[in-house]
Amino acid sequence: MSMTPHGRAARSPTEPDRPDSGLLLARMLELHPKLIDLSLGRVEQLLEALGNPHLAVPPVIHIAGTNGKGSVVAFLKAMLEAAGHRVHTFISPHLISFHERIALAGPDGAQPIGEAALVDVLQRAEAANEGRPITFFEITTAAAFLAFSETPADFLILETGLGGRLDATNVVPQPALTVLTSISMDHMSYLGETIAEIADEKAGILKPGVPCVVARQDPLALSRIEKRAEEIDAPLIAAGRDWDAYEQHGRLIYQTTTALVDLPLPRLAGRHQIDNAGAAISVIRALFRDPRVARALELGLATATWPGRLQRLGADQLRGLAREDTEIWLDGGHNPGAAEALARSMAELEERVPRPLHLVIAMQTTKNAGAFLRPFKGLVEWVGAIPVPGNDNSYPAAELAEIARAEGLEAEPAGDLAEALALSQARATEPTRVLICGSLYLAGAVLAAARTDD
Repeated sequence: MSMTPHGRAARSPTEPDRPDSGLLLARMLELHPKLIDLSLGRVEQLLEALGNPHLAVPPVIHIAGTNGKGSVVAFLKAMLEAAGHRVHTFISPHLISFHERIALAGPDGAQPIGEAALVDVLQRAEAANEGRPITFFEITTAAAFLAFSETPADFLILETGLGGRLDATNVVPQPALTVLTSISMDHMSYLGETIAEIADEKAGILKPGVPCVVARQDPLALSRIEKRAEEIDAPLIAAGRDWDAYEQHGRLIYQTTTALVDLPLPRLAGRHQIDNAGAAISVIRALFRDPRVARALELGLATATWPGRLQRLGADQLRGLAREDTEIWLDGGHNPGAAEALARSMAELEERVPRPLHLVIAMQTTKNAGAFLRPFKGLVEWVGAIPVPGNDNSYPAAELAEIARAEGLEAEPAGDLAEALALSQARATEPTRVLICGSLYLAGAVLAAARTDD
């Protein structure tokens, strides 16, 4: 049984006597009336009942931020593994299968947790919880800590789910290092209505005496991070002050006050990935004062993968939905900060190889669709608006198209991805570039369909 990207189980017609992970996860969704209820008390109680596995995990690299967390995870995993280290990773949400959230170190690198192992830790977490109210993310995070504590590794890269201060991952008392990626406006109903309030929540992962790598930030967000760091004596390794990363002559240049490192450009597409790579390089250099890590940095930049983030799809992967000469990109970005990075990336592609740009977009109603679409004005020829597949909180296609038109974009509603691509193809008089974006759930559905078609 599979799970949809937002955690709902895809139920089978008949349920086996022995529960699989889908049935267990479906039960866990019913333990709390809210999907999100930020708190540490419930998860701390459950972890104590489980024997505090979060205190027995490998050294933790704890990552929070609005955009770029997943990319930094991908770079760090690739760099650490290239250096010969065994690495666990914890991410959310998943794109296709819940198993992706918990990746365990192994001889061939970190791999999604197997079904039997997932069922085991979920059952143990469920039993220890004894039916008490707890959110889906909290109980599954506790289960993940069980898996991480019982599988040998050198590092655990731990991504927050939402915010930082009250995120269920923020129970590790002494991480090896923390990371704050780019902070912008998102999840305001939970984290605050201003960039300062959101930055305060994200900076809640800082720990006394633990270094924190800080990616390039809005000045107000950086001031709040610096204030928190000063209060608890957490050393900062901040972009623009202690390090910088930029492209020069087709290479990534990483610079500090004492060093200049010449590296290949990241495999991950988009200029924003240079900043994300710079944050990952800063982490590696803080962890290892060894010049031999330079080779690991090169290999990590060349091999890091992160599905659904400015990912190029072949037309054959969407069999029958687009002509072979259509250039298709997929990204799960869904907030204004992500849209600005995507628009810059599309503009750079346009400079290199001019093509009409079409957007196929779906978004949840909790997101600011107008603010997301605004950076594309003047860049996009046409927008196809569709509902998020299998999501009850999706903007109706007609409403999303109307929002796009209000932002000065030509837009049409469509019933699904296939219809939107058909409309795009019908109006194309030359090879086009299509960006599918606006929702991680949409990205997951596209990748699942692409995988099925292989």
